[in-house]
Amino acid sequence: MKRLICGGIVYDGTGNPPHVADVMIRDGVIAALGPDLPREDAEIIDAKGMAVTPGFIDMHRHADIAPMLNTQFGALELTQGITATVTGNCGIACVPVREPWVEEYRDFVSPIIGPAPREALFPNYFAYRAMLEKAKLPIHMGFLAGTGAVKVAVKGFSSTPYTPDEMRAAQDFVREAMDAGAFGVSLGFMYQPECYTKPEEQVSVIQPAAEAGGLLTTHIRGEGNTLVASVDEVINIAKRAGIRLHISHLKATGIKNWKRTIFEAMDHIERARNAGQQVTADFYPYAGGSTTIFSLIPPGVLREDNSRTIAYLSSAAGKAHLRREIEREDPAWDNMALSIGWDRIVIAGTELPEHASFSGRTVQALTEKNGYDHPSDFLADLLVSEAGKVGIIVLSMDPEDVDAVARKPYTAVISDALYGVSDHPHPRLYGTFPHFLRSFARERHVLSIEEAIRKMTSLPASVLGLDKMGMIIPGNRADMNIFDMEELTDRATYEDSRRLCTGMARVLIGGQDALLAGQMTGTQTGQVLRMKSSY
Repeated sequence: MKRLICGGIVYDGTGNPPHVADVMIRDGVIAALGPDLPREDAEIIDAKGMAVTPGFIDMHRHADIAPMLNTQFGALELTQGITATVTGNCGIACVPVREPWVEEYRDFVSPIIGPAPREALFPNYFAYRAMLEKAKLPIHMGFLAGTGAVKVAVKGFSSTPYTPDEMRAAQDFVREAMDAGAFGVSLGFMYQPECYTKPEEQVSVIQPAAEAGGLLTTHIRGEGNTLVASVDEVINIAKRAGIRLHISHLKATGIKNWKRTIFEAMDHIERARNAGQQVTADFYPYAGGSTTIFSLIPPGVLREDNSRTIAYLSSAAGKAHLRREIEREDPAWDNMALSIGWDRIVIAGTELPEHASFSGRTVQALTEKNGYDHPSDFLADLLVSEAGKVGIIVLSMDPEDVDAVARKPYTAVISDALYGVSDHPHPRLYGTFPHFLRSFARERHVLSIEEAIRKMTSLPASVLGLDKMGMIIPGNRADMNIFDMEELTDRATYEDSRRLCTGMARVLIGGQDALLAGQMTGTQTGQVLRMKSSY
């Protein structure tokens, strides 16, 4: 099959200025690029005056089980121009999941990846890959081995160090993941049980991924007062393990850290890069983040596992302990309640019908409305009643800091979209990529349009090791977006977040129409990706 995209304004993904050109597609691959290409025997796609870009690559999206749970999976992604994504981020994944921790782990991950039935939790990586291959994907998907999931599969939510046998079991899981095609490993130092993992243990756990040439992505231990130390920690882990490092959602949280610590952290990253270490990072183009309610609980209040934490917080002693701990600074933990205030912490999603009205409201407002003396008491009761299955939005960043991260040549754009059930999700689930293009490039000129597109295409492809994606060049896969640069826009806001983007005229995956005039075509040409995929 031959298709010719005629007269479009081609942003090739390299960061070079755009140019008017035709793009010839043959059998799903870009065959030629240039002016006035021959039209014989080709289906013509008129793109005059339209932007033609590589498909956008979201290398950090928590869509692990979305293809199984949602028959409309792909709509949120394709209307943004996302043609490929990677799951298993932040150490959190739907694989490996083993007894006796299945139920507890399912409760833990549901605000992130969605409420998972047992058949959506997989004992090994080959089973997970088989599910993706059977799912008839509307977009490409790849995966990382989440070392938090690995740790739970090996030893539950225990705070104790790995025993030698447990370490071998963890390494076996990572080795299996790489054999199954994982891009590498992700860790989530902010979450249980990885918050208990020592750097030397993590070096050992990820060694099989390093030996296979994989990538280490990191949700660092702290993004507020401990940001710089946390960045240094993962730089040192990656250096000791001999693995490429990619720091997830680089940011500085906490009002007193704004306009200061992010620059210190980036200085440390650049020092490592200048010394020859392979270090990159990513960011989402919003000043608010989203996570699980457990991230608000001080380490001293957390018990051996989540069920014990919930039981403890249901007691008067546990509530009193939470109030004491949440009112004090902890140099080793980012206390969001103190650093940004309860009026900047928003409930994003709950499961119980009686709490449906909580979505979109701040903890401070809900504390007052429901007659609590202190926000920590409301927090404890909500966590207990919902078994911890609550998503939150934290308005924790300074927009100027986000702009500074966006300008760095080594930072890619991600959504970090969560798929937990929510009436009020973070707008990044619906609008990240058009939002970035509109706000950061077209309107505010934080960076050029061509550089913005590079951060959504060739840069993430390079970090992941995808050598046939991310650029419009002959020989690459024909995954492309066609749209009017002035018309493509995001519509999701913090106040009204469940709104699809508009203006994406056409999305091609493997040269076939996956989205046309804003509607999915039903074409399911997505593939399960792996490093150095040659198609």
